Amino acid sequence: MTLFVFGLGYTATRIAALAGNVVGATTRDGRGGTLAFADEAAVRPALAAATHVLSSVPPEEDADPVLARYGDALGGKWLGYLSSTGVYGDVGGAWVDESAPLGSGRRSARAAADATWLALGARVFRLPGIYGPTRSPLDRVLTGRAHRVESPGQVFSRVHVDDIAAGVLAGFSAPAGAYNLADDLPTDQNTVIEYAAALLGLPPPPFVPLDSLSPMARGFYAENRRVANGKAKRVLGWSLRYLDYRLGLRALNAITSPTAHTTAPATASGDQR
Repeated sequence: MTLFVFGLGYTATRIAALAGNVVGATTRDGRGGTLAFADEAAVRPALAAATHVLSSVPPEEDADPVLARYGDALGGKWLGYLSSTGVYGDVGGAWVDESAPLGSGRRSARAAADATWLALGARVFRLPGIYGPTRSPLDRVLTGRAHRVESPGQVFSRVHVDDIAAGVLAGFSAPAGAYNLADDLPTDQNTVIEYAAALLGLPPPPFVPLDSLSPMARGFYAENRRVANGKAKRVLGWSLRYLDYRLGLRALNAITSPTAHTTAPATASGDQR
């Protein structure tokens, strides 16, 4: 197995480290020793040497940039795509599995890219809120960026980045298709923030009005769903290390001193996962 990664962001970096034997990876500008996404003279030979290709690059202007530029070079390879559970839209807090309809929410371009990768025979990993080292509610509480929002009945799913990496690697030997990689306990965001603050021995952050948030954040709160993970467990043989946010946050808090909880470096556009 040789792996090529489009969009070496936060999550894809963890996957690549666990997979090993990476023959190439891109970021938008080629930072950190990666290849610049648009540098076809460097990307195409590395891509040709790969047996497995993983993309974490989201759509841009309603098109998938990886498929638009390099789709002709993907034939005969294992394909993986990091999508979003946002493709399911708002279901009023109901459970959704991989059979649920797509494209009704704010992620219509993502839903279209998701469907295109599926049609190519990819393993499409639909991800909810992602947390892990340097990027968790613990970090937001410590840096004063956390808040609570009055949004009764609002529920979100989330997953630890290391559980995503384990799920993607399990997908290397699994059939093509869509897989939800989410933990076992969808929970409202306020409860998670309050738990993080308690672990740190700090008071919970204040409530803020929903209409004070950015348009992007308000869009986040406009959707309400619980993400089912049974297919990934059955088909991939995926086993969660962090069954819920409490286990994940306790592990992060135990291995990291408060002064080391820092905001993760901003990723380049196109490397969001």
